[in-house]
Amino acid sequence: MFSFIKKLFGPGVDFKALKENGAVIIDVRSPQEFDGGHIQGSKNIPLDRIQREVAAIKKIGKPIITVCKSGARSSMAKSILKGAGVEVYNGGPWNVLVGKIR
Repeated sequence: MFSFIKKLFGPGVDFKALKENGAVIIDVRSPQEFDGGHIQGSKNIPLDRIQREVAAIKKIGKPIITVCKSGARSSMAKSILKGAGVEVYNGGPWNVLVGKIR
């Protein structure tokens, strides 16, 4: 069973190490959702603005970790950014990732 899950989702990502090495967390939820709680230091760029912000995100020059409420929007954002040549990881739900980077 584990190998099936690993094939489906790929190898585990060490989000704590990514963050410690300078990765930037981009929260793709709406500003209202972000204001209701978010990871300290994360940037709020809603999914519907990601495409317009690709050039600015590329200028950051660091790996990106996308997060949202459930992992669906962050997955879409990851696809957009990866297609633009950004090193990007889907962190999934922000409130789960916060425990992984402590």
